[in-house]
Amino acid sequence: MASSVRTALFFVFIFAFNNVIEAQEYPVKPVTAIVPFSAGSASDVIARLVLTRMEGPLGQRFIVTNIPAAGGVAGTLTASKAAPDGYTIVMGAAGPTVVNKILNPSLGYDPEKDFDPISLYASLPNVAVVTTKLPINTLMELADYARKNPRVPYGSVGNGSSQHLAGALFEQMTGAQMQHVPYRITSQMQTDMMSGTMPVSFQLLPNVLGNIKAGHLKALAVASRQRLPAIPDVPTSAEAGLKGFESAAWFGFLAPKGTPKAAIDRLNREIAAAVADPAVRGRFTEFGAEPISSTPEELGRFISAEVVKWREIITRGGITLEQ
Repeated sequence: MASSVRTALFFVFIFAFNNVIEAQEYPVKPVTAIVPFSAGSASDVIARLVLTRMEGPLGQRFIVTNIPAAGGVAGTLTASKAAPDGYTIVMGAAGPTVVNKILNPSLGYDPEKDFDPISLYASLPNVAVVTTKLPINTLMELADYARKNPRVPYGSVGNGSSQHLAGALFEQMTGAQMQHVPYRITSQMQTDMMSGTMPVSFQLLPNVLGNIKAGHLKALAVASRQRLPAIPDVPTSAEAGLKGFESAAWFGFLAPKGTPKAAIDRLNREIAAAVADPAVRGRFTEFGAEPISSTPEELGRFISAEVVKWREIITRGGITLEQ
C-alpha cells in the first residue's frame, strides 16, 4: 500500500514539475499571429507594432499571417481550428468576433466559446471622410447631402466591420438612406475614393491619414468624444453637430480554446508591457489609436457586452449578412 502511495506521489510530482518547466520555457519557437485583414490596413499596422515590441522579451518572433476575406471571418475561422498549444493567436476585432456572430448563425465558430481571450490592446475611432470630388466640407453637410441623394454609397472593409456599423449608425441618427459597399482590399477603396467612384467612408485613421494630409480626401469629423492628435483640426462628431455619433474599432488578441493558461498569462503580461512602452504609445498616437490593455477575463466580458450592444443597432438597421 505504501509503495502504491509513493508511486502515485511520484507521478504527481513529475506532472507538476513538467508543468512548471513548460511554463518557464514558453515560447520555445515562433508564434503564428493571424491578422484577418489585409496587410497595410489599420488593424495590421497596429497589431505589428505590438507584436514587434513583444518579440524581445519573449525571445521568439511572431510570424504574421494575413487572411483578408469575409470581413475577418476567414482568418478567425482558421485560428479557431488551430492547435491550442500557445503557438497560434489571432487578432480579434468587432467584425469577426461580435457582429458576424449576430449576422451569421452558421459562422463556423462561436467567438465566446471557441477562443480564450488574451488581452485588448487598441481602440481606434472612425473618421468620416469624403472624396474631394464632393462639394462637402462638414459632417452636417454630408447628412443633408445623403438625405437628398438616397443610396449614396459609402465604403468599408467588409460587412459587419466597425466602418460598416458607423455608416449604419450615421444613417439611423440622420435619417439618411445610404448604400453600403464592402471592399476586400482597403487600398482599392482608397483608390476609388480619390477618383470619386466611392464618395464616402467612415474609416480608421491609419487607412486614410496619408491621403488626408496629401489633400486627396477630406476628413469631416472624428466619431469620438475627443479630437485625435494626428488630425487636431478635425472636430469631433459632437463639435460637428451630431452628438452621440461615436464609433470605434477595438482590437485584442485571442487564442484557440484550450490554450495553456501559462501561455495566455505570459502573452497577456507582454501585451500590457508593449502598450505601456512610450515608443509604442507614441506610434499609436500618430495613427490615432488609443493603447489599452485588459485581463483575459475583462476581454471576455467586453466581447459579450459588445454582442448585446450591437445586436440592437443591427436589428434596428435591418442589417443582414448579404449587405
